[in-house]
Amino acid sequence: MKKSIFICLVAVMFFACKSASSTTASTEAQSPTLSTKLDKSTQVALKGNWVLTNVSYPGSDYIKVNSFDLADSKCFIGSTWSFISNNNKGNMALTSPSCTAFSSPIVWSINNQGMFILKILDAGEKAKKVRDGYLLKVAGVTESSFQLIDNINVGGQTKDVVYQFQRAN
Repeated sequence: MKKSIFICLVAVMFFACKSASSTTASTEAQSPTLSTKLDKSTQVALKGNWVLTNVSYPGSDYIKVNSFDLADSKCFIGSTWSFISNNNKGNMALTSPSCTAFSSPIVWSINNQGMFILKILDAGEKAKKVRDGYLLKVAGVTESSFQLIDNINVGGQTKDVVYQFQRAN
């Protein structure tokens, strides 16, 4: 009897402590319809170094967007991003002279629904410890460019914020 209770307790602890997949990076990501299967070919296409060349959204002259809870969206123009596809890690760095410099390791993946899952890590922090992240739509992937599209709420309406990337030379 004691042995079966002990086994049940161990089983409960095992499943209660199971690490979350990268698709639970944000509250939106916890949707039951979000796929956990990865789009390996798109991930390989993004492998390498990129520069974020433009951020656009309707009303950008009038509203400010705080991208990734880090800085004004315009501070991301000129930022450098590195994506390593075989381990889904990388780095991003804000380099705009008119903004506060920022650099951080990242963990990322793309599921087979075209959703880019991003976690921004603090130095030395493990991705599995980070519970918050960002879901963006991947679009227009070519050999030299791609877009990440985020949805924001402006006055009760959903608007797209488009981050345009170009491959770094």
